[in-house]
Amino acid sequence: MPHAFPKLFEPFTINSMTLPNRLVLPAMVTRLSGEDGFVNQDITDRYVRFAKGEVGLIVVEAMAVHSAKSGPLLRICDESFKPGLTDLARKIHDTSPSKVIPQIIHFLKIARSGWRQKIEDLSPADIKLIVEQYGQAALRARECGYDGIELHMAHAYTLSSFLSKKNKRPDDFGGKSLQHRLRVPLMAVSEVRKMVGDEFPIGVRFLGEECIKGGYTTAESAIIALRMAQAGVDYISLSAGGKFEDAIHKEGEVLYPYTGYSGDRCMPPMEYPDGYNLHMAEAARAQLRKHGLNTPVIATGKISTPELAEEILQNDRADLIGMARALLADPDLPKKARVGDEEKIVKCIYWNICKALDETFHQVVCGLWPKADLHAPYSEDTVPPIWQSADPLKVLVRTGSVRLNWQKAADNEAVMGYEIWRSEDGGAQFRHIYSVTVSMYTDNLAVAGNHYQYYLRAYDIAGNKSAPSNIISVDLPVDVVIPELTVVP
Repeated sequence: MPHAFPKLFEPFTINSMTLPNRLVLPAMVTRLSGEDGFVNQDITDRYVRFAKGEVGLIVVEAMAVHSAKSGPLLRICDESFKPGLTDLARKIHDTSPSKVIPQIIHFLKIARSGWRQKIEDLSPADIKLIVEQYGQAALRARECGYDGIELHMAHAYTLSSFLSKKNKRPDDFGGKSLQHRLRVPLMAVSEVRKMVGDEFPIGVRFLGEECIKGGYTTAESAIIALRMAQAGVDYISLSAGGKFEDAIHKEGEVLYPYTGYSGDRCMPPMEYPDGYNLHMAEAARAQLRKHGLNTPVIATGKISTPELAEEILQNDRADLIGMARALLADPDLPKKARVGDEEKIVKCIYWNICKALDETFHQVVCGLWPKADLHAPYSEDTVPPIWQSADPLKVLVRTGSVRLNWQKAADNEAVMGYEIWRSEDGGAQFRHIYSVTVSMYTDNLAVAGNHYQYYLRAYDIAGNKSAPSNIISVDLPVDVVIPELTVVP
């Protein structure tokens, strides 16, 4: 029988590394490491759990190439970190065919007052040291048994600030010239290549759009992708936003670069359409192919299902599919899709609890997991939940909203949550609109003059889904009373 997702589960080769499929876990902050930056048991458990789900490529969260003070952040800045990093790579390789590479990062100083060091403050000697630190970190990654390396050039960090259209350096490392802004990032690529050799895969992750006023867009990011590929980079991974320029500063706290509009664009929440940043990958890929380069491009940004991922690949809009939050919600998504159990996938709803935890420097978990669990649950159970009554779903129609309430389902292990499905066309087609771990939901997007139908499916730790509940039909009345308005003369 032909595979349901033939492109998604094709092996894919990047330089000397062959991925078992085209799904990628982009680097994602976990806040699980200690202040010392060493790999600990929580870090190991998180990434082994991703490997167990068989994602093609795991990009381990950003680890610092230098020893500057920071919060809980992995480090690769000297030899003392190699034993833990080596053990992490080995355990991931022992778990599944997943490949694993670390993302390496340099960042500048920042204070609780809001003051932050900028690239304009760096001397040529500082720049030279940063470039060397990238090279040394990449060499350590190779010596630790990783399959490649990814250079972090995105968001609010050092290399991204050089690439930024907001780069105000007056010398050959900045200004309005894209060639000058590319200089330091390309120096880092060259140094890394010199240290690791020609056959070790090197990827870069940078912004497809800065998503700030006066920042660059795909008109320039496509050129950046071209120049990186011409410099010998083996893959391009695109993100968006996450900048300091529109960050919201809370007094007494360190400025966090994902709190403004550009932060939403980096991790599009539920209000944004699926695949919201896909045009960035398309633009970069088109530029590369136009110049005869086959450098693969990773698309990211609320790509929520294997069906959407397959469609993107079939239409040549990207070469690899990055899923961060979707894999956090269910690390077994790749395996379930591969074996035909996509029905059992626990669907991310992009309510960004994970992002909020990162912003407040708490350990990152998913709000859909059982409370108090530090990692995604795992079970090989095949028994689905059952409803304890024939009509568990009830509805309360209010002005401007529809409130659903239901009796809880039962399971032989544990019910993890409930999917809400809605039809807007009289029941011809239902669409999953939300998931909750409680037994109520208010649909604030239902509007008067339309006919809606709803049903629920309970799911357990393994992702087994119950039969649909009873279907509830709703007609929101059209308001006939116009509220009185007080007119102020």
